[in-house]
Amino acid sequence: MKQAITYELLHECRQSGARRGVIHTPHGDIQTPIFMPVGTQATVKSMTPEELKEEVKAQIILSNTYHLYLRPGNKLIKEAGGLHKFMNWDRPILTDSGGFQVFSLGPLRKITEEGVRFKSHLDGSEHFLSPEKVMEIENDLGSDIMMAFDECCPYPSTYEYTKNSMERTTRWAARCKEAHKNIDMQGLFGIIQGGFYKDLRKKSAEDLIKMDFPGYAIGGISVGEPKEEFLDILKYTTPLMPKDKPRYLMGVGTPDYLIEAAVAGIDMCDCVLPTRIARNGTAMTWNGKVVVRNATYERDWRTTRS
Repeated sequence: MKQAITYELLHECRQSGARRGVIHTPHGDIQTPIFMPVGTQATVKSMTPEELKEEVKAQIILSNTYHLYLRPGNKLIKEAGGLHKFMNWDRPILTDSGGFQVFSLGPLRKITEEGVRFKSHLDGSEHFLSPEKVMEIENDLGSDIMMAFDECCPYPSTYEYTKNSMERTTRWAARCKEAHKNIDMQGLFGIIQGGFYKDLRKKSAEDLIKMDFPGYAIGGISVGEPKEEFLDILKYTTPLMPKDKPRYLMGVGTPDYLIEAAVAGIDMCDCVLPTRIARNGTAMTWNGKVVVRNATYERDWRTTRS
């Protein structure tokens, strides 16, 4: 059966594991390693699609299933012709499952084996997301790459809690794969969990690889832990992932972490950080962080191209 997402490895560094590749999708090819701007609610805030293409050279953007489900609703987006037409974007799109957002609601949500019952952060209305429901939503959205519904452990978490959470994520991944209805046009990625316990990371990777997803992500790091722990788990987990499929590190966007990820052999990263700080007057440049609101720039007439 035709796969919606395939990966072509072009070059790999034998020493570090860093690599160059191409991800082939229904809406075009993606040269990797790649950073994905985040358009949580079907728009990258403060930027037009034309600016993303012409100025940022974005090859793919990310949107969020949780937020789009709550507003404006996946059925409305499907009626509009899918997420690409809804947001006027003809290049690849990845949709996160919303798992991280749901689990960050804390006391507003309750996790069971069937799924998660939660109250909307918008109006307090009650909702229920299961792996099957998330697949229905993502199929409606029509993104090129869909993420399986997972449970993201808080940091720190006990070994027992993390083990139970990781095993549930694996069971949910199997249910997601079974419920996914559009495999010739949308690729479903599995998410490796296991917190900061290497044996759990290894078990998660092994079990998900047996399910033969077209791509794999590392979830549950860059969640507040010290940098040394982040690097330890990143460098341990990445080699466990298949070489012939895309590797995605979720929620990483600072320059130092992006470089560490690429050197470790990661193909894809995403984060809201660059556009979030830009809206508040801060830019990341080749020469370091620039806070344009500082008085020193009051009479600085240089353009971004100078």
